[in-house]
Amino acid sequence: MTPAVRLLLGWYRKHGRTLPWRDTTRRDGTPDAYRIFVSELMLQQTQVARVIPKYDEWIKHFPSWKRLAEASTPDLLHAWAGLGYNRRALQMRESAREVVANGEPTDENGWRRLKGVGPYMAAALAEFANHKRALVIDTNVRRVAGRVFLGIPYPNPTTDTRLLRALDRNIPDTGRHWDIPQAFMDLGSSICTPRLPQCTVCPLRTVCKAAPLFLSGRAGVKPRAKNTETRHRNKKYPDRIYRGRILAHIRAHGSTKIERLGPFIDEAYDAKRDIEWVRRMVDRMIKDQFIVEGKKGIVSLPKN
Repeated sequence: MTPAVRLLLGWYRKHGRTLPWRDTTRRDGTPDAYRIFVSELMLQQTQVARVIPKYDEWIKHFPSWKRLAEASTPDLLHAWAGLGYNRRALQMRESAREVVANGEPTDENGWRRLKGVGPYMAAALAEFANHKRALVIDTNVRRVAGRVFLGIPYPNPTTDTRLLRALDRNIPDTGRHWDIPQAFMDLGSSICTPRLPQCTVCPLRTVCKAAPLFLSGRAGVKPRAKNTETRHRNKKYPDRIYRGRILAHIRAHGSTKIERLGPFIDEAYDAKRDIEWVRRMVDRMIKDQFIVEGKKGIVSLPKN
């Protein structure tokens, strides 16, 4: 075990977060892959504090792959409310149906075959659910490991090839290697933060290649990420936010005429300039199977 990993795990044993999806086991003592899968999909682009209560609620409603596979679309969308990126809920059901039909994946390649599971999530599930060594890189792992091993103050995905090699050199083949990515995540959420890392109290400060840059003030400033989301003319938010508001309104109030949605989702709605914008968003939501359109332009949740 390398010095950096030894220091990291020592810190993690004392300060690691207690989260409901960690160390969750079945009666036979093996990790509960379903619960870990749910947490990983929920945590995509959603903060841990928001996920915890939604995760607990979800597990009560859909405690198994089978129950999720049988869930109706309205039930899924109601349970998912508040997490954003509603497509993930439908992808989760598709994955559950695949698992019910063909069995639970046992390795990284198996997880990759499920709907909505990309490289990061497949590696995470292999580590956390199957306890098989995989190289896990999420935002926090990239930032912390990129600073420690590569000396880059603000790593981005273009450095992942180098980072994968560094992780491969540092992560052991035996022992609780699944704790290592979680330790990186916890350190990144509390100490090795994006803009102002607390290097003076970091357990890795003596082995981190980027620490001298931050401590001497030579790390520079974190570049701002470009926002590439679709936005209609002068609207305050990207379309994603307004689509979420459309779905929230329909969830709360039931069937609604398309022409009446505008004022509910946008206080600056202009009936002449924005009705086609609303129509385009509704069409996309129909295509994504979040809502259906009936007679006279009335939209509602699907019946099943």
